[in-house]
Amino acid sequence: MPRDFNRSERVAGSLRRELAQIIQMEVKDPDVGFIGLSDVEVSRDLGHAKVFVTVFEPEKAASSLKALNKAAGYLRRRLGQEMRIRSVPELHFEHDASVETGHRMDSLIEAAVASDHHDSGEADPNKEE
Repeated sequence: MPRDFNRSERVAGSLRRELAQIIQMEVKDPDVGFIGLSDVEVSRDLGHAKVFVTVFEPEKAASSLKALNKAAGYLRRRLGQEMRIRSVPELHFEHDASVETGHRMDSLIEAAVASDHHDSGEADPNKEE
């Protein structure tokens, strides 16, 4: 049986698609940097939307979020022009650190595997001899 999507989930999906396009094509602020929208959560009353942003240059995360929050009014107005919705939710941008956490976990796992191979005296399978 297919899962029924409630209205806030449908609005969140539409917001994510439209916002990604508007940010890519129209936001010219250099502080925004190289970002991706990982998720959008809309409140049940459709009044607020949390927009989770993945920043691919971690050192620029704070400035990117600041620039996006500064442009929130413009983005909200543009969403109102593009979407068929009575009222556009207020946008709140938040940093999504899952990519950085994933990279850190990968490096920790690689270090643990290398340490195990070194301690057991086995040759490292990733190393050419």
